[in-house]
Amino acid sequence: MKITKVYTRGGDMGKTSLVGGQRVSKASERLEAYGTIDELSSHLGLLAAMTTDDADKAMIVRIQNCLFNVCTNLATDQEKTPLSASAYLPEGEIALLEKQVDDIMKLLPERQGFVLPGGTREAAQAHVCRTVCRRAERRIVALSEVAKISPEILQYVNRLSDYLFVLAKKINFNANQCEIVWQNVGR
Repeated sequence: MKITKVYTRGGDMGKTSLVGGQRVSKASERLEAYGTIDELSSHLGLLAAMTTDDADKAMIVRIQNCLFNVCTNLATDQEKTPLSASAYLPEGEIALLEKQVDDIMKLLPERQGFVLPGGTREAAQAHVCRTVCRRAERRIVALSEVAKISPEILQYVNRLSDYLFVLAKKINFNANQCEIVWQNVGR
C-alpha cells in the first residue's frame, strides 16, 4: 500500500476512521486496544534493533508483521464491516509461538521464584515488550466486553507475552547474566 499523504486533517477533532469508514473517538476502547498493539510493535522494533541474534530478530519482525493483522482485526467493527483477509492471523502463528516458548524453556535451567525485569539491556527491553503486551491484552479484553473480537487475537496476544517472558530469560542466560529473583524486603 502506497502512502501518498501523511496528514489528512480528519483526526483534528479527536475522531478517526475504522476499517469500513465508521468514525469513532480516538479515546474509544477500540482505539486503546489497537493503539496499544501499535505501541508494542514499536517496542519490539527497539528490541529487534538491539538483538544480535539473527533468529531472534527474524522472529521479532515476524511478530511485528502479525501485529499488523491484529491491528486490522481490532480496527474493524465486525458488527458493521466484514473482516478483510489482512485481519486474520496467518495459519499456525499461535502454534509457532508455543513451539518457540517450549524450545526456549528446554534450553534454560529450572529456576524457582519470580524474576525481576532486568538483566541485559536487551532482556530488559524484552520485559518492557512483555508488559506492554499484557496491557494490550487487558485492552483487548475490555473491548471484547462491548464488541465482537476474533478469539484467536486474544489467544495470540496471550501467547506472545509468554514468548517475550522466556525470550528475556534466554537473552540473560546466553549473556551469562544472572536474573534477580524477587525477595520480600518487608520480612
